[in-house]
Amino acid sequence: MKGFRRWIEGRHSSVEVSEERGVRALHLGGDAIQSAIRLSRPDELELHYTRAMMSFMLFEPAPRDILMIGLGGGSIARFVHACMPMTRMTVVEINPRVLAAARSHFGLPEEDERLAIEIADGAAYVPAHREGADVLLLDAFEDGVSVKSLATQAFYDACRDALRPGGILVVNFIASERGFGTYLGRIEQAFDDQILLLPSGDRVNNIVLAFKDWPERIAIAGLKDTAQALKREFGLPFDRFVVDLMQFNARTAAHLRLDRP
Repeated sequence: MKGFRRWIEGRHSSVEVSEERGVRALHLGGDAIQSAIRLSRPDELELHYTRAMMSFMLFEPAPRDILMIGLGGGSIARFVHACMPMTRMTVVEINPRVLAAARSHFGLPEEDERLAIEIADGAAYVPAHREGADVLLLDAFEDGVSVKSLATQAFYDACRDALRPGGILVVNFIASERGFGTYLGRIEQAFDDQILLLPSGDRVNNIVLAFKDWPERIAIAGLKDTAQALKREFGLPFDRFVVDLMQFNARTAAHLRLDRP
């Protein structure tokens, strides 16, 4: 099929699936692409921002439990399920039509002992689940705008509480997000300023990594070694992530700094 656009209407928001040049995309409430897969390589991460969200593996290569708020087309869930067999993942999605689209058009795996899907509001789910995740991925938008109930100070505080000691919050923002400075300040407050910034490879998105109870400095040499091993295993540009982390964050010659001077 050369291309199509298909609408799935619902009370939460419209859900549209489009396809062009071998890439199938999900849109919620507008033209912004929320998720995408290349049909010839469906288990790979097609979008730059989804790859950048996996940068948490530089710091936690083998999480036991990942909690994700916002399913989209399920590309990250599919990647984790296919490539990280020791990791359990729970995905919370408010819109059942998004889940239906992910299953019917994006090959989302069936639920099993390593993948659970909850139809729920992340703003209520996260505060009710304390210290249950090693990594929390937050990727929730309405046509390119962050969901306001998932960007409050109370919610970011709850994200910290939902992580086990040493856990990592990973938040995706559109680079042009008008509220980014405000939201970043709230994350800094919730996580005692222990954050790193990582632009996506195409610079369309900004990824924020927030660390719970980490040392103030992380050795760059160790990150580079880890990046090379992860790149060989997963085929993602972890070496580029390290370069960008060094460029966009405070550091010394030998360490990335989490203390945000």
